[in-house]
Amino acid sequence: MTPGDLVQVMEIEHYSFSLPWSRSSFEKELRDNGYACYLVAETAETAETGKVVGYAGCWVLFDEAHITTLAVHPAYRRSGIGSLLLTSLLEMADARGAEQIFLEVRDSNMAARRLYTEFGFEIKGIRKKYYHDEDALVMVRLLHRAGMDLA
Repeated sequence: MTPGDLVQVMEIEHYSFSLPWSRSSFEKELRDNGYACYLVAETAETAETGKVVGYAGCWVLFDEAHITTLAVHPAYRRSGIGSLLLTSLLEMADARGAEQIFLEVRDSNMAARRLYTEFGFEIKGIRKKYYHDEDALVMVRLLHRAGMDLA
């Protein structure tokens, strides 16, 4: 992800989340957070135009990674883009030395929960009122360095 992607990222952010990050939050992450890894996805039919159809990000601190965001444009959901983004995050976190990776997900977000479960994440806890209107589930999985396959 680059600052030039942010107009399209913000469009997807607003489609995807009831409490979207601000553009300045993304700018600060890209500019100031040395632990952050952010990427975008383009489809084969849109690569020439540079149309962003999804994005994801994580922080890698020592032996642990935290997925901060993952979203796909509504028109491109259920096409494997979320899986590709998640696979890329797992590979990046593993390459940077993380042994486990965790995330928070809305309790009601069944599509995301299914995706994370398919990738070996397990529910390990609940963060009460993490979102203004809902609890978050904390999901965790081990990475290759800790003896798990990435796929």
